[in-house]
Amino acid sequence: MYTIRTEDFNLDYTLDCGQVFRWDKNGDWWTGVVNGAVARINQDPKTGELLVDSSLDEDFFYHYFRLDDDLPAIFEQINKDEHMDIAINKYRGLRLIRQDPWECLISYMLATASNIPRIKKNISMLSAMFGEELEDGLYSFPKPEDLAATCYDDLCECKMGFRTARIIKAANVVVTGDIVLDNLFRLDYHDAKKELMSLEGIGEKVADCIVLFAFDKMEGFPVDTHVEKIVRTYYGDDPFFEGKATKTKIGNWGRHYFGKYCGYAQQYLFYQKRLEGLI
Repeated sequence: MYTIRTEDFNLDYTLDCGQVFRWDKNGDWWTGVVNGAVARINQDPKTGELLVDSSLDEDFFYHYFRLDDDLPAIFEQINKDEHMDIAINKYRGLRLIRQDPWECLISYMLATASNIPRIKKNISMLSAMFGEELEDGLYSFPKPEDLAATCYDDLCECKMGFRTARIIKAANVVVTGDIVLDNLFRLDYHDAKKELMSLEGIGEKVADCIVLFAFDKMEGFPVDTHVEKIVRTYYGDDPFFEGKATKTKIGNWGRHYFGKYCGYAQQYLFYQKRLEGLI
C-alpha cells in the first residue's frame, strides 16, 4: 500500500462520471480491475492524497488518471461561458482517464443503445466468462484472441444482444492485424476516428469516446442524447448551427467553440447534466 500526492484531482468525480465501467465504490474505497490487476483506492478529503492498494505502481496510476494534465491551463481554454464556469467550479478535479485501447474499444461498442448499469453488467459477465480470475469475483478483461476464438452461442450467454456478432468481428480484426490499435496513437484525430468507424457498429459518438478515452485525442467530443440536449438548450442559438443542430454538427461545434481540449468540456457538461439535469 502506498500514497500518491495529487493536485486538482477528485477521485469520486473521475470514476463516477461515466467514462469507465469497472470501478465500484464501497464506503470510502473504490475497487476496480485495471491493466489485469485489482486496485483499491481512496482519497483523503483534506489533503487529496490517494491511498492505493494494488500491485500496479505509482507511475501507472499517475498516467492512468492523467495527473500530468495541466488542469488550470485546460480550464483557461474551455471556460468560455457561464454554463461551463458553473460545471468547472462544481466538479473541479474531474480528469479524463487513459484507458487501455482494447478494453475501451469493446466497452464502448457495448455502450451502443445501452446505459451504464447494463454496460457494467455486460463487461462483468464477459470478463467472468473469458477473462482470468484475479480474486474471488474479480476477473481480468478478455484478450482479443480469447473473444476471436469463441463461438457466437457462448458469447450470447453474456446477454449483449445485437452487439454479440460485432464484438466477435472486432476481436478478429484486431487479432488478424487488419487494425493495429497502437497505430492509432500516431494518427491525427480525424484519421484515428475514421479507422475506428470502419468497424461494424462504431459510429461517430462511439468513435469519439474511444479516441478521447484511449488514444489521447482531446478533440473527441462525443455527442449522445444528453450532450445533444445540453448543446441545443444552452448553445442552440449559436450562428454556427444555422438552425440545424445535428449530432455531427454539434461535434464540430464543440471542437470549434471549446478548442483542442473540448473533450474535457464535454465530460464536465455531461457529468453535471447526469447529476443535476439541465440548470
